[in-house]
Amino acid sequence: MKLRHTILLIVLLPVLSIAQHNSAGIKMGRFTPSSTEGGFIIGYEGSRFVDRNLAIGWSIDWFHKKYVDQSLVQQFNNYYGVSSGEINELRAQTNLHSIPLMLSITANVPMFPRISAYLTGAFGGEVLLIFYKEFQNPDEGAFESAFDFSWRAGVGALYEIGNRSDLFFELDYHSSKPSWTYEVSDPETQEKQTYERVFDMSGVMGRFGVRFYW
Repeated sequence: MKLRHTILLIVLLPVLSIAQHNSAGIKMGRFTPSSTEGGFIIGYEGSRFVDRNLAIGWSIDWFHKKYVDQSLVQQFNNYYGVSSGEINELRAQTNLHSIPLMLSITANVPMFPRISAYLTGAFGGEVLLIFYKEFQNPDEGAFESAFDFSWRAGVGALYEIGNRSDLFFELDYHSSKPSWTYEVSDPETQEKQTYERVFDMSGVMGRFGVRFYW
């Protein structure tokens, strides 16, 4: 019986060693896109391992920022004059929610016992939910959504807490530029002007998190 159990263990050992083929992680940190000031970002990731050091997965993140869109202020000032700069600042107040949903691939590079480096790349789509001020009546709010293709590349390091968990730090470059166009009318001449609001969400994010395996 002992011999049979030993043979069975040897046969099952490769299966048991890759049984933890799935992982889930939560990560948070700071994101500094070009369009806004830097702020807090939080995300969730799920992965499945192709082998011990290669995983494919997906992720979703959330970034929120209230700010004044200075590029839009400049457009308004150029068209309507700097004399209306104060009201243009009000018109450019923006409350932005960014939600990228991406597919990823990650390659681990073992360095020391319990410590590994890794390279990661991802692509997907980014949805922006934008709450802004109406041009004609800046006291009133409006809503718009925008979408764009996005990609991401990064490096990281992880420390194995145990057999089923690790801590990690990751530094990424994220790229996307969602936008939409709209028209406004000059209240005096009724002449229409078309504007494009481009949200350059490209920038660097540094995050840390915890990952669990099963």
